[in-house]
Amino acid sequence: MLVRHGQTEWTISGRHTGRTDVPLTDVGRLQAEHLREPLAMRQFEQVLSSPRRRAADTCRLAGYADVVVRSDDLAEWDYGEYEGLTTAEIREAIPGWTLWRDGVPGGETASDVAARADRVIEGVRDGTGDTLVFSHGHFLRVLAARWLGLPPEAGRLLALGPASVSIVGWEREQPVITEWNRLVNRSSTANDQ
Repeated sequence: MLVRHGQTEWTISGRHTGRTDVPLTDVGRLQAEHLREPLAMRQFEQVLSSPRRRAADTCRLAGYADVVVRSDDLAEWDYGEYEGLTTAEIREAIPGWTLWRDGVPGGETASDVAARADRVIEGVRDGTGDTLVFSHGHFLRVLAARWLGLPPEAGRLLALGPASVSIVGWEREQPVITEWNRLVNRSSTANDQ
């Protein structure tokens, strides 16, 4: 099960938030608390979180602080020189720019992010039970694409709102997405960057 962190000021403004450790807003904290009940309906063999504050706080507020393992592999895409900028700001200098096609100077490539996602997937597939993952929008979109055996750029097809819950799994031997972008708290909105 994949959970994107709750709302931050930068998700509201559409700023690319990779390394910057911004906190959840009041709405983001409420969104995280609303995750507690639906997540408690499942048993998890392991709980993993990005070390970034917004994901770790979402995990804590959802009730998993005592069992979580933090992993640098779950951190958001490193946006390099575009950290803190909006797509509109980047497109002032580079018309038509898209992260998925054009990448970022001084940051990670889609292949770099995919390599981290592949390590997470390998660890999850080695387990025998369900895993709960708290992470970030672009990273989780890459992880889902890689789960399906698609190139990381296919993540562009998978919108993901703050505090959303998604499920990847199996249908027979085939990796599948069984649920995507379910918003537990209806005040959540999809904010693409």
